[in-house]
Amino acid sequence: MTWIQLLLREACHHWVNTLLGGFGLAIAVALLVAVQMTTEAAERETRRVMRDLGFNLRIIPRETDMDHFWDHGFSDQTMSEDTTRKLAAQHGSFLSFNHLTPTLEGRIQAGDRPVLLTGVGETLVGPGEAKQPMGLRIKPGQVILGSGVAARLKVKRGGLIRLGQRDFTVDRVLAESGTDDEVRIYGALADVQSLLGTPGRINEIKAVDCLCLTADQDPLGKLREILEKTLPEARVLQLRTMADARAKQRQSAERYSEFAVPLVLLVGAGWLALLTWLNVRERRVEIGLWRALGHSSSRIAALFLGKAVLLGLAGAAAGFALGTWIALEAGPGIFQVTAKSLSMDPTLLLWSMLLAPAFAALSTVLPTLGAVSQEPADTLRAD
Repeated sequence: MTWIQLLLREACHHWVNTLLGGFGLAIAVALLVAVQMTTEAAERETRRVMRDLGFNLRIIPRETDMDHFWDHGFSDQTMSEDTTRKLAAQHGSFLSFNHLTPTLEGRIQAGDRPVLLTGVGETLVGPGEAKQPMGLRIKPGQVILGSGVAARLKVKRGGLIRLGQRDFTVDRVLAESGTDDEVRIYGALADVQSLLGTPGRINEIKAVDCLCLTADQDPLGKLREILEKTLPEARVLQLRTMADARAKQRQSAERYSEFAVPLVLLVGAGWLALLTWLNVRERRVEIGLWRALGHSSSRIAALFLGKAVLLGLAGAAAGFALGTWIALEAGPGIFQVTAKSLSMDPTLLLWSMLLAPAFAALSTVLPTLGAVSQEPADTLRAD
């Protein structure tokens, strides 16, 4: 009888133990696959939700009069528009600053009152994020109005508004926000530079902090140190409350993954080791007879370890299918913003088929060592 035949007969003869072992591995793999898929979805959801909170860094000229800045909401100094690309071009800059958006802010007359005017340039993002830049994207000749400005001027989407000596088309009207955006007009950067008479200049770069550190970890100190080396003509301000919320949410998602994965592995390993130990204990006399008949320790060990590998392969396939189904069924209801990004991941199947058999074999090492270390005479005499 070949080793494979012996292995299959052993699995069929002790079918209860085989089914329980396969079931435990399948559940462990299913949980790991579901946890991995939903963790990745949670991270995407967190990034998207945190992104939608808005920019949490303001990079302004170093010579800014801060009294003027806090009183008017924008810097009285300007810097070159190329400053944004200069910062983006620095090696590793996107590890600290991302979604770099050049802006120019000032005041302009709209109707019978001055309003805030903000020009928004092209957003520069790190690798892999080109499809979802933050900020507004405004075409030349168009503007976006705050709800207060639109109501006062009685202008709706598609209408015209005159700024300076030019007419602009209203692309859309923002919903009420309860901020100074109510009395703000957004336009393309080049248009606003022309209206304010400062071609090629900006007075702020809006960005997102990528360090994801809370206030007690001093992210602002690290950001200022980095900016001092890469862009000494500027200074950075952080919207601390928003930055803290972003950092805490990201760190919470990471801690969830660090807790869930080891827990599932521990439970799965314990379950399989227990079943193997019970199998060995139940078959002490049988193992003693094998040893007395001349079967080697390696052959007996191969039987138990081979069965574990076989269960690992079967459990990986079944667990991957079950875990993927759980994630695809439950995920869209939990992660509504990024629900469409949930999909079957073939990479997880590959890792499951590779790691589950190895994990099953490692979990049975100690019980197997106990089996092959038994003296046949002692075993038979005791029973």
